Order: sequence, then C-alpha cells, then structure tokens
Amino acid sequence: MANLDINFLAVLVAAVVTFALGALWYSPLLFARQWVAAHGFSPEHVEAMRKSTGPAYGVTFVCWLAMAAALAVLTQRIGVDTALGGLKLGALCWAGFAATVGLSGHMFSERRLPAYLIDAGYQLVSLLGMGVILAIWP
Repeated sequence: MANLDINFLAVLVAAVVTFALGALWYSPLLFARQWVAAHGFSPEHVEAMRKSTGPAYGVTFVCWLAMAAALAVLTQRIGVDTALGGLKLGALCWAGFAATVGLSGHMFSERRLPAYLIDAGYQLVSLLGMGVILAIWP
C-alpha cells in the first residue's frame, strides 16, 4: 500500500463534529422523543440509560474516529478534493455500508422501523459531513 498522507487533525475534527451532531440529533430539539417512542422505552429505562452512558459515549467516539480515518484514506486514495465529491463519497459509503448493515441488523431485531430511520438518517448526515470535511481540508 502506498504511503498515505492523512490529515489527522481533519480526522479528529470530522469525528468531533459527528459526535456533536449526534448530541443534537438525539436531543429533545430533534429526535429524542421519537427515538424513545420507536424503541418503546419506559421513562425508567431512559433514566437508567442516562446513568450509564459514559462508556457508550467513549466507544461511540472511537467508532467515529475509525470511520473518519477510513473515509480519509478513501478520499486520499481516490482523489476526492471537492465538497461535492465528499458528499458523493459520504452518500456512497452510507448506501453501501451503513444503511445496509443497519437495515440487515434491524430486520433481525424487534425494533420498529422509525428507530432504524432515525439512526440511518443520523448516519447519512454524519457521513455526508465527514465526506465534505475530509475532502476539502488540505
């Protein structure tokens, strides 16, 4: 494999932006109520989840870092260097990987379709944003 010149600051910023977007996406300002309802969680379950979110947030951030690094490798290897190119690559990665893996997992779960749609929407917006950040950041 050729030597890759990845901008690690851009990877970090893409992961932080995606993580922050998740805080907004799953907040009461956007989809928190719908997500909780789609899962059928009781108020007690939601409160218990809130008390033990630290490790989940840590793992989630590491996952976004890994995804941003992989997307940075792709942008560099295929020469994506425009915002439109970043959007297209993000959409392709979402359609080919995130949406398909999420949907196949959803089919074997007892979750309702709105739960998948909320999560898949977040992943789409995240990959579009990451694609743009990583494509245009020199």
